[in-house]
Order: sequence, then structure tokens, then C-alpha cells
Amino acid sequence: MDLRAELLKSIWYAFTALDVEKSGKVSKSQLKVLSHNLYTVLCIPHDPVALEEHFRDDDDGPVSSQGYMPYLNKYILDKVEEGAFVKENFDELCWTLTAKKNYKPDRNGNSVVSHQDAFKLWCLFNFLSEDKYPLVMVPDEVEYLLKKICTAMNVELNSCELDDYLSQEPQGQGGLTVWQFLDMVNSGRFLRGIEPEAVSMAVEEVYQEVIEDVLKQARSPHVLGRKTPSCPHPVFDPRVSRAQGYLWKKGQLRRNWSERWFMLKPSVLSYYMSEERKEKKGSIALDKHCCVEVLPDRDGKRCMFCVKTSSRTYEMSASDTRQRQEWTLAIQTAIRLQAEGKKSLHKDLKQKRREQREQREQRKAAKEEETQRLKQLQEEKERKLQELELLKEAQRQAEILLQEEEQRRRQQHEEMQRTLEIQLREAEQARASMQAEMVLKEAEAERQRKRILELEDMQERLQEALQQEVKARQDEESVRYAQARLLAEEEEKLKQLMKLKEEQEEYIIKTQLEKQVLKQEMENKNKCLEEAQKQLEEVRVNRQRVDQDVMAAQRKLRQASTNVKHWNVQMNRLMHPIGPGDKRTNVSTGGFAGYQPLLSQRDSSLK
Repeated sequence: MDLRAELLKSIWYAFTALDVEKSGKVSKSQLKVLSHNLYTVLCIPHDPVALEEHFRDDDDGPVSSQGYMPYLNKYILDKVEEGAFVKENFDELCWTLTAKKNYKPDRNGNSVVSHQDAFKLWCLFNFLSEDKYPLVMVPDEVEYLLKKICTAMNVELNSCELDDYLSQEPQGQGGLTVWQFLDMVNSGRFLRGIEPEAVSMAVEEVYQEVIEDVLKQARSPHVLGRKTPSCPHPVFDPRVSRAQGYLWKKGQLRRNWSERWFMLKPSVLSYYMSEERKEKKGSIALDKHCCVEVLPDRDGKRCMFCVKTSSRTYEMSASDTRQRQEWTLAIQTAIRLQAEGKKSLHKDLKQKRREQREQREQRKAAKEEETQRLKQLQEEKERKLQELELLKEAQRQAEILLQEEEQRRRQQHEEMQRTLEIQLREAEQARASMQAEMVLKEAEAERQRKRILELEDMQERLQEALQQEVKARQDEESVRYAQARLLAEEEEKLKQLMKLKEEQEEYIIKTQLEKQVLKQEMENKNKCLEEAQKQLEEVRVNRQRVDQDVMAAQRKLRQASTNVKHWNVQMNRLMHPIGPGDKRTNVSTGGFAGYQPLLSQRDSSLK
């Protein structure tokens, strides 16, 4: 199964989930959103011009699956590159769309599998389903998948109970749909007494093996099953400690041994720091030139083996001989797949199972055809033998009848001669009586003919009356139908009138409310305007008052300056002492200089 077929299966579920009316068509707006999401998860460059052009609004209405396929093939599937996108994200997108509509787990929380496990089972179903739509999984593949899940939990599947269930379950197209399969698993009929954690881990392991092509990984001994004589179903104990674990790997530089979690795929053997696979430590690329060999025990390690590539030899150690054998066989299988040019073991196994199923069906059909042909030959032989016996018996009977007929004919001839003589005499006697009876019969026949004519006439009148009554009833029915149609139209028009009246009243009320709101807003704005004008007027009055205060202060300042100048003059006059000659002038000058700082300080304080 190529990549395009795998993608188409998931896209088919998404398309049918969007088909709400189950008409086989989906609106263009929904297909536009679906195409955009497919571009995103498939990591394809968006082509908005083609998207808008293809899904532009016109009068064509919804699009069927056949109408959507040309766009899907040309702009999406033809551009998909394997390995360029995460397949799980693509499947999750399609699962989210279809599960919301179709998946109905138990509302009481009694479902065996979680929503995530249901998604993985859905992926497994798509992988194992037939390449025909609507998608179904044949009973052989259902049994194969359930056996793998049970094997992962060390449980044996009850095949008889499965056959009984499949015979009772209605199957369309020769198999189960995915929703019937999920309901069967959630019913707990085949997983009774098993912890949900064990089921989840088993589903995860099968999912990694089949979908992610993990050929082998160091199985974590999570939940082991064991059967008890008192219970026909396995009992699980989640408290069992780890009996198996990681593989030991020898380093290349330090040559020390480290415990690593290994996971094998057809083309690569990867190893991680732990089983959570968050920190990848390295990988070993496998091709047809690689080989695996068993090594003797050394360096304190047992159950050793190595993987030889063209550039390096990797040495590993298992916990026991059985685990080493499992790993060597699995790696050899991966190398064989690379040599044969196959990418997936389970795809190859699925194709082989399908071919075996087809061959079995052909052999069965040929056997049934041969059996039918032999049965027809046997029936033909028995029929011919019966016909031969019948012919022989008929020949014997014919001979006997011929003899009896010859003897009877002689007797009849003799009796006929005697009887004719008697009858001749009786005929003469009867002739006379017959003539009289003929006259009476003719009269009776004439009366009967008249009676028949009268009855025919009456029948014609009754038919005419019946036709008139039928026509009258038809006219009455047509009048009643027309009257009912007129009443219905009148009632519809009355409803429309009442609806228009209600809408008019609502519009009037709405208009009045809007008018009141506008009026209130105008009043509020007028009040605000009046308050602003009042505040402006107050500001103007305050400004005038401040201007007057400033002018008064300026007048006081000019008066104070005048007074200071006057007092300076008076002080200058008083500071000139009386003395002889030039000395008086020098003394007066020195005295004025002594008082000058005091005068300057006073002037500055007045200012």
C-alpha cells in the first residue's frame, strides 16, 4: 500500500465527517478549511490563489467526493513527499474530525480503551482495512489484530468467542467498520479482567510495531498476564517488577558498556537514553551489506552479539539467550527487507495475507464450483436412470394396456351391435317425445333471451351510475384538497403578517429607545457645555482679579523703590561730616563706602 492510498483512507474519514447530511457532498467553505489544514500538516507550500480559485463562491453548491478528488490529487497528494511530514500529526487531524461525530465511548467511563488508544486502533484499522470504500476490515484481519494485542499482553485470544461475535454482528461489505471494531473492543468482551493500563501498553506496542515499523524493541516488562484455573480469562498484576530491561552496548571511544533502550525499524536500529525516547544517543543504519553475529561471553558480559556495518562493528549484550535470539532474528529480518528493497515488514505481511486470502477464496470458489458441477452430473445421471426406468415401466404398461384394449374393443363391438339395435328402437320412440320437448325448450329459451337483455340493460345503467358516483367523489376530493391548500396558504400568509407586525413593533420600540438615548446624551452634553462655560467665566474673573493684584503689587513696588531712593538721598546727606579741607572729603567717602553694603541689602529685601 503506497503513501497516497494511506493518506486517502484518513482523508476519506475526514470528508465523510464533514458530510453532516450524509448526502455525499460537503460545503466549499468546509473543504477550503480542510484543504488548508492538509497543506499545514503535510508540510506543503500553500497555494492561496489556487485554493481561492477552486473554492470560490458560485451557484454550484456543495462538492461531492468525486468533485474534490481532482483538486486533492493535483494540489495536495501530487506534492506530498514521504518523510517530509509527521504522519501521526496528519492522522490526528483526520481522527479529530471523524471521532467528534462518530466515536461514542461509554459515558459512564467504563470504556476499555482511552481516547488516545482509540486513535491508535483507528490507525491500525486503516492500515489493515481493505482498499475499497466504505472502508471495512475482514474478519481474518480483525482476528489478526486482536491476536497481536493479546500476544503483547501474554494472553490467548478466544477465537470461538470471536467467531460467535462476528456471526452475530451485522457486517456490511464483508467486514467490520472501524466504529463497530471500536465498540467491540470497548465492550470488554475479549479483554475481560484486564487492567486498562495493560491494554494501553499493548496497543502502544502494536501501534509502534505495525504503524511505526518498529520491528523490535527492548520490551519493558510492564504488565504480565498469567492464567488461573478458577478464571477463564487472564489476570494481570501491575506490581510485577522488571524482569527484562535494556540492552548493553559497548562504546567506540571509551570502550565502556552502557545500558541503552533499543528500537529496531527496517532501515535503522536506534538507541536512546531511556524508554521514554526523549534523548537519542545514536543510530545504526542497516542495509543489505550489514550482518549480525553471535559472540562468545567476555569482559564480564554474557549473551553477546554484534551488528557489522560497512564502517563499524557494534557490540551488544542481552539479558538472556532468548532475548539475544529474538534480537538477532529481528535484525536479520530488517537486513533481509533492505536486501529485497522492501520498506515495511507489515506491509509485506499484509500483502501476503491478502494474496493468501484471495488464493483461499479462489480455491474455495473452484472447489464449490467443482462440487456443484459433480452434484449436477450426479443429479443428471439419477434423472436419466429414473427416466429409463420410467420408460421401461411405461413400455410394460403399454403392452398390458394394448392387450386389454384389444379384448375390450371386441367386447365393445359385440355389445355395440346389440345396443344399437335397442337404441334404434328407443330412438324412434324418443324422437316423438323430443319433438314435443323441443317446442317447450324453444319457448323457454325465448323467455331466457328476453330476461338476459333486460339484465344487460340494467347492468349498463348501474355502471353509468357507478361512474357518475366515482366522478363525483373525485371532484369532491379535488375540492377538499384545493380548500386545504388555500387554508394552508392563508395560515402561512397570516404567520408572515404576524411576523412582520412583530418585527415592525420591535423596530418602533428600538427606534424610540434610541431616540430617548440620543435625547439623554444631548441633555448631558448641554449640561457639560453649560458647566464648561461657567468654569470659563470663573477663570476669566479670576484672571482679571489676578491682573488687578499684579498691577497693585507693581504700584507698591514702584512706590517702595521711590521711597528707597528718597532714603538713600537722605542717608547720603547725613553721612557727610563737617571737617577741614580734603580730609573731610576722604572721610565722607570712606564712611559712605562702609554703609553701602547695608543699603544694597535693604534694597534687595524691598524688591
